[in-house]
Amino acid sequence: MVNRTGTELEVPGYSAEPYLRIGPDGVWRNVRSPATYVSLDRYTATGLPPQADPAAAPEWQQLSTEPTYVWHDHRTHWMSQGQLPPVVAADPTTSHTVIEWTVPMSYGGAQVAVHGSLTWSPPPPGWLLWPVYVLLFAAGAAAGWLARSPRPLAVALGMGALASIWHAVATPEPPASVSSHAGALIGALLPALLVLPVAALGICAARRRGALCGLLAVVAGWLMLVQGLPDVDVLWSANVLATGPQPLAHAAVAVLVAAGPGLVVGGAGAARRFRDPAGDRSPAAAAEHSPG
Repeated sequence: MVNRTGTELEVPGYSAEPYLRIGPDGVWRNVRSPATYVSLDRYTATGLPPQADPAAAPEWQQLSTEPTYVWHDHRTHWMSQGQLPPVVAADPTTSHTVIEWTVPMSYGGAQVAVHGSLTWSPPPPGWLLWPVYVLLFAAGAAAGWLARSPRPLAVALGMGALASIWHAVATPEPPASVSSHAGALIGALLPALLVLPVAALGICAARRRGALCGLLAVVAGWLMLVQGLPDVDVLWSANVLATGPQPLAHAAVAVLVAAGPGLVVGGAGAARRFRDPAGDRSPAAAAEHSPG
């Protein structure tokens, strides 16, 4: 919750007791509220201390001078650990709305509420997508080891650069509660900013220097893998944390995580197959060592 206005926002606990105050004076939390403690764990495994009493007078403790705060609110999610919601258990292959949730608040004395929904989306069919991931890896490797020229490797580099750019653009902005917002933003964009020039140099090198193209493909493939690894669970789960269309987000992660290692393998092959003969750049030597 971010409240940069001059009016204070109050959030009640689970028993309607005073819990949070967020406003121009920063963030204050009631240490007598049970929500202060049960919100620390997803399944309320944290015990309550003796001072926790929803009927007691509030005892406010300042947490921050900034008007932003993140907490785990149990009103917004499914609370039964290891047990699917009944509607999901009955048919896990179909999308469902599990609950419609509401978190009440008070803004300058006026009653307001935050509404949302908890939904279930079935994971993608493994029998359909895993062969695609294998093909993406194989395509990157084959572009370097089997192609008669570096051009297929250049095409793979171009696809990897596009996936990297889209993944960076579609990644949501870091939350305002992050201590170093600018640092988090740079960290999220840095892999894509590195992939783009490396891929561009590799595509240019494919015209004349296949070995250099291969080496740059190794670097680009590694950077793609590093960029995609935080979202690797997308390969077998339904939802992607992205601002754009979900199918494009899935495709971008698949290219980064599967085609990225393929480019590393293929780039190593191209660097070996297309390297110039040591100390000999004559047309005859180039013809003798050219593939095919």
